Amino acid sequence: MLQVNSDHPTDADVDRLDPYAFMAVIGKRVIHPGGRRSTREMLALAGLEPGQRVLDVGCGVATTAIEVARRFGCHVTAVDIDPLMLARASANVRASGVGTVAVAKADIQALEFADDAFDRVLIEAVTMFVDRRLAVREVVRVCKLGGRVLDHEFIYRRTPTAEIRRIFEGEVCPGIRFDTVADWLALYQAAGLSSLQQTSGPFSMMTPLGMLRDEGIGNLVAMTVRVAARRAYRRKMAWLMSRMLRVLPFLGYVVLVGTKPTADSSGRLTSA
Repeated sequence: MLQVNSDHPTDADVDRLDPYAFMAVIGKRVIHPGGRRSTREMLALAGLEPGQRVLDVGCGVATTAIEVARRFGCHVTAVDIDPLMLARASANVRASGVGTVAVAKADIQALEFADDAFDRVLIEAVTMFVDRRLAVREVVRVCKLGGRVLDHEFIYRRTPTAEIRRIFEGEVCPGIRFDTVADWLALYQAAGLSSLQQTSGPFSMMTPLGMLRDEGIGNLVAMTVRVAARRAYRRKMAWLMSRMLRVLPFLGYVVLVGTKPTADSSGRLTSA
């Protein structure tokens, strides 16, 4: 894991940052494949209620965690494995003034929480970077019987060429791997979830219109000024965007939700 000072990364650090970490360093608040649109879709499927315990796995800079606590009155545990993201998340939670979000370090493949600990488990753009069967088993394990697991990940909307795969999976996000909508649904069905639903759409996180919608004019200007003021940032952004412009037409997102079955009086598993 790359150790980076999130406020003052060196030029060498900037060169090595993955796109998610780089976006966090320059101040981007929404770092999800479908932007705010897909997160709204996820929260609409979540059935969140005041007082629920929510686990946000791979919380990034804690934008979703803060929104869930503020809008729905939930108690959110926001976890990530990346020290840079955890530093940004902690700073954002403090700045928000929301007192019902706790930030902690955790690995989605080995969550240090008890079985059935959370009413809802949210994942955004994490499962595609890890051993997905281990990760899915863990998020289902810590979800309560009758609770819901929601995942928001990349898909290819068009079949990628070998060159597109090389650019995105080899250069932009080394180690990333993701599937079709059907494959994602099959993964969670095999893990025991029922009543599966999904919605999908285009990747918009780094399109000009998507950036404006997600960040607002104020933060978009602040990000632009921050990038323009430092050569290492300009160089990194140019490298990243030259590649993203080629892969954007192929990328999309999926949001899926499933329920962890509970046993009825006869012992049969049912959906809550």
